[in-house]
Amino acid sequence: MTNQAVQQEFTVVIPARMASSRLPNKPLADIDGLPMVVRVAQRALQSQARHVVVAADDTQIVQVCQSHGISALLTRKDHVSGSDRLAEACQLLRLAHEAVVVNVQGDEPLIPPGLIDDVARVLIERPEASMSTAAHAIDSLQEFVNPNIVKVVMDVRQMALYFSRAPIPWWRDGQLSGSFQTLPSPAPWRHIGIYGYRAGFLSDFPSLPPSPLENTESLEQLRALWHGHRIVVHLTQQAPGPGVDTPQDLARIRQLIAQGNLSSPWP
Repeated sequence: MTNQAVQQEFTVVIPARMASSRLPNKPLADIDGLPMVVRVAQRALQSQARHVVVAADDTQIVQVCQSHGISALLTRKDHVSGSDRLAEACQLLRLAHEAVVVNVQGDEPLIPPGLIDDVARVLIERPEASMSTAAHAIDSLQEFVNPNIVKVVMDVRQMALYFSRAPIPWWRDGQLSGSFQTLPSPAPWRHIGIYGYRAGFLSDFPSLPPSPLENTESLEQLRALWHGHRIVVHLTQQAPGPGVDTPQDLARIRQLIAQGNLSSPWP
């Protein structure tokens, strides 16, 4: 599929909300002279998306985006998740049922534009899937056993079978004294938190009952699998840069961008 074809067929929506327990007013945090949400949108605008829009819960975010030439719309404050906000944005944008929407997190100022294109492309190419996402190979034992790092296992067609905070696939013969000593081979896959959706599925997703697996793992994508929807996974060779969840993350991102390092991998 050509870049031109992809450009005609997907929209990027960036959910942004002011409330953050670890970093208040996070979307407006200054990064080398620009608010973070603006930097995220500028990266998304380098993709082949037909349209990039910020879906905000506060007029301040909308006004700041518009002052920098970024499309933004105001959504409700009471959404419990980013996918709920995305669903409202699709309704406000009047996107067609079959339209492809890529959810770019508002705290990923180093998101590679090409990764956005790839997540859209695999969903466009795989009509049997309702969602798409991305993953890259884990090369660190510490990452494999870290519950804050989500892992994914797939079938032969790169459809997700399961996402977990646990080290999956579980390597039966890879333990010594009750703990893993090395990584399994082939390497396990780290999930990257970027999603593509079909707009029609996204409009229905918030009304799907949460699944027991979702509640146990605190992973919303498990709701889609629980209800029989397919998630196709794009496999990338390079991890995107770090996101921003804490003041320490923000300081690191500021340093990286000030140094012109826009492709730093995760630690």
